[in-house]
Amino acid sequence: MKKRFKDRVDAFRREIGIYRSVMADPRCPRMARWLLGGAVVYALAPLDLIPDFIPVLGHLDDAVILPVMVYLAIRLIPKELIAEHRAKSGSQNACPS
Repeated sequence: MKKRFKDRVDAFRREIGIYRSVMADPRCPRMARWLLGGAVVYALAPLDLIPDFIPVLGHLDDAVILPVMVYLAIRLIPKELIAEHRAKSGSQNACPS
């Protein structure tokens, strides 16, 4: 079980590196960059839509908004561009599910 967790963490790190290189590519859509940048700023900002001290709802907004922003950004990136960067990095597969 420990090895499986480590494999997933390694795959996640590879994917982050791939998407980082995709974001640096000038062919990446501007809206995808804005969404990912917005997700990073929202995650690091001290202010939230719903303050964290409110039970359940305070953390739920982070758990919903951030993944939706990342998902939308990834959907905007052409699959060919991701495949090209994945091939350059030597990674064949996406994160295992």
